[in-house]
Amino acid sequence: MSRFRIALALAAGLLGMAGPALAQDVYPSRPITMVVPFPPGGVADLTARPVAAAMERTLKQPVGVVNKTGAAGAVGMQFAATSKPDGYTLLLALSSISIIPEADKLFGRPPAYTVDQLTPIALISADPTVLVVRTESPWKTAKDFIEDGRQRPGQISYSSSGIYGTLHMAMELLSHAAGIKLRHVPHAGAGPALTALLGGHVDALASGPAVVLPHIKAGKLRALAGWGESRVAALPDVPTFKELGYPDAEFYIWAGVFAPRGTPEPVLARLREALRTAVADPEFKGAMDKIETPIAFKQGDDFARFFAADAKRLAEGVRKVGKIDEKKP
Repeated sequence: MSRFRIALALAAGLLGMAGPALAQDVYPSRPITMVVPFPPGGVADLTARPVAAAMERTLKQPVGVVNKTGAAGAVGMQFAATSKPDGYTLLLALSSISIIPEADKLFGRPPAYTVDQLTPIALISADPTVLVVRTESPWKTAKDFIEDGRQRPGQISYSSSGIYGTLHMAMELLSHAAGIKLRHVPHAGAGPALTALLGGHVDALASGPAVVLPHIKAGKLRALAGWGESRVAALPDVPTFKELGYPDAEFYIWAGVFAPRGTPEPVLARLREALRTAVADPEFKGAMDKIETPIAFKQGDDFARFFAADAKRLAEGVRKVGKIDEKKP
């Protein structure tokens, strides 16, 4: 074989060995899936879709939102937690991500997933929850609602996104703080829970403002109070439960992006960069403004610290609420 052919063969061999390594270094090289563990129409879905669209513009790959629903979000969260840690499956989760494992522990059942199976990438938003009822309801204020709840234990019903989900926990924290008993009617997500209230099938709902503000403005729903530390900017006349004397009821629905544990640091760094760019994107900001959801961006260690502190507080809340009979409506 001539020297030229030997050199050509050696070069081809070296390129063949380097090819896979070079291909692995390029991320992303194919579409990414962002799992939303709730049905369309809720806070998670309304946040995930514009953030995924903004990420696409940075990553130059499609970021598809897939709703994997069930068990108050546990089905989708488990799917993401056990996915291959390669950066191609992400999770857009709400604060209930840390509630569900604690509830599993409370009942002595194997956890669907554990929070340490997921790596926090970035916090996107943090919304104080609000209590809403239909405008034709007899309750004009939160005081009316609570006093009626005391007089008619178990008679006032409320919908939620599922047992021990974010909307359920908010109402349970209020029930314990105010010393009332309400009737819980769980649904398969925030969207169906809102539909149940609008359709007159239940009396009340705890919700992120983004989902209910259009219906408040349309005169279909009335906001009675908020679970946040301060009043919702879009609802300046609606008091907080803290103002009304129930500080233990404070609760937020936040949305954040996670990846399976073991995702390589270079991939996580690329995702953090993409999300930082996404939340500054004018189209994303416009989408958040439209649903009146405040952006509360944190990433990396800052988000990890926020997540750990919130998880601890919610775990204490689950233990305070205790076991709930899942067979009762």
